[in-house]
Amino acid sequence: MLVKDEIEAALKAAFTVERLLVEDVSEAHRGHSGFREGGQTHFDVAITAPEFAGLSRVAKHRAVHSALGAELIGRIHALSLDIAP
Repeated sequence: MLVKDEIEAALKAAFTVERLLVEDVSEAHRGHSGFREGGQTHFDVAITAPEFAGLSRVAKHRAVHSALGAELIGRIHALSLDIAP
């Protein structure tokens, strides 16, 4: 399974997702730290879910990281998050 698909599945399982976009932007980081041939290292994620209402920016990021889990987070070099309630 692609890392992109794993991210999508984990977030859909953890939150009542209203909007979710997961984009593998690894190729744009070729030659930079953390890039691996084949990609799947750098991701942009935009998510909207009611569970984020009232949470601070840090709490939202922690919730996403928790939903993804340590194993999956460990395989991602860079994760850009755009989180909305």
